[in-house]
Amino acid sequence: MSKAPVVEIDLQAFWADPYPTLKRLRAEAPVAFVPQLGATLLTRRDDIFVNEKKIEVFSSDQPGGLMTVLMGQNMMRKDGAAHQAERKAIFPTVSPKTVRDTWKAQFQAFTAGILEEIRPQGQADMLRDIAMRISGEALKCITGLTQIPWAEMDRVSQGMMDGIANYAGDKAVEARCHDATAAIDRYIDERMPVLRAAPDASLLSVQMQAGLPEAAIRANVKLAISGGQNEPRDVIAGLTWALLTHPDQLAMVRDGRASWLQAFEEYGRWIAPVAMSPRRVVQRHVLHGVTLEPEDRVFLMFSSGNRDESVFARPDVFDLTQDAGPAVTFGAGPHFCAGAWASRCLIAEVAMPMIFERLPGLRLAGEVPFGGWAFRGPLRMPVAWDA
Repeated sequence: MSKAPVVEIDLQAFWADPYPTLKRLRAEAPVAFVPQLGATLLTRRDDIFVNEKKIEVFSSDQPGGLMTVLMGQNMMRKDGAAHQAERKAIFPTVSPKTVRDTWKAQFQAFTAGILEEIRPQGQADMLRDIAMRISGEALKCITGLTQIPWAEMDRVSQGMMDGIANYAGDKAVEARCHDATAAIDRYIDERMPVLRAAPDASLLSVQMQAGLPEAAIRANVKLAISGGQNEPRDVIAGLTWALLTHPDQLAMVRDGRASWLQAFEEYGRWIAPVAMSPRRVVQRHVLHGVTLEPEDRVFLMFSSGNRDESVFARPDVFDLTQDAGPAVTFGAGPHFCAGAWASRCLIAEVAMPMIFERLPGLRLAGEVPFGGWAFRGPLRMPVAWDA
C-alpha cells in the first residue's frame, strides 16, 4: 500500500474531465494515492520528466500489469538492454528516413483517396468516417497487416486499449480484449509467410528479419496497434475540432504565422491522447517527502504534466504562440514514443493540411463530447463542408 496522501476521486467525473482534479493534485498533493485507480499519481511535469528516466526506481517491467497479461510482454514493458535490443530491431520501420522515403507517399495517397470519396457527401463524422480511416490505413502499412480492413484495425485496437485501461476489472471488457488479441494473432499468421518470402519495411517484417523471438514480435505488433490507431485518430479529429473552435489559431496556420506541426504539438500538450503511463516501483524512493515502496504502482500523468502552471504560461488554453517544447506528450525517458516521427508526418504533414484544403468550408455540425483519463479524445464529431 502506498504511503502517499490519499485523495478520493469521482471516477465518472474524472473520465469526463480529469483536468480540474489534476490541477488540484498538482497544487495540493503532487504525489497522491488514488484508491479508485489503485495507484500513486505523479502530476507535476518536472517530476515526470526526471523520474521517468530513473528505470532503476520506476520500472516498466510489470509482470502482473494489464498490458503484459492481456497482450504479452512488449518492448514498452521492458527496461535496459532488453528494451533497447527490441527498439533497435524496430527502428528501420519508424526511423525519420523510412517515414520520409517510404510511408509519407503512402499516407498521402490513401488520405487523398479517402477525402475524394467522402467530399461529395458534404457531411460526416470526422472521428468515425475520416480520422479513423486515415489512422487505420496508416497502421496497415506500418504494421505489415495490409489484409485488415481499416474498420477491423480500429476494432482490435479499441478492444486492446479498453482492456489495458480496465482497472475496474470489467469482465466483458476483458473478453473483448482477448478476442482482439486472438484476431491479431490470426492476421500475423497469415502475413508471416508472405513477408518471409518478400521482406519489406513493415514492423512485422523488420522484426522477423532481426530474428526476434516470435512472442516478442507478436507482442510488439499488438503494442503498435493498441497505440498506433486510437492516438492518431483522436488527434486528427481533436485537432480539427480545436482549430474550428479557435478560428484565430486556424487563421495563424492558414496565413503562415504558425505551422501545422506547431498546431499538432500544441494540441498534444493541451489534450494528451496518451494521458498516463504506469510504472512499478522497484526500490524505495522519496519524492516530495513521500516514501514510495517496492511494488507500489505509479501512474505518470502526462496530461497533468502538460498543463503544469509552473512550466506553461497558459496551460489550460489552446494557443499556438506558447512554447509546447517542454511537453511530455511522447514521454521523456528511454520509452519516448518510437512512433513519434510517423505520427508527426501522418498528422502534421499529410492529414491536417489535406483535410482543410480538400473539405472547403469545413465546420462543426453538432456537439463534440470528449472522454477518457488514461487515453483521451473526442467521442464523436459531426462536421459539414461545402460539397
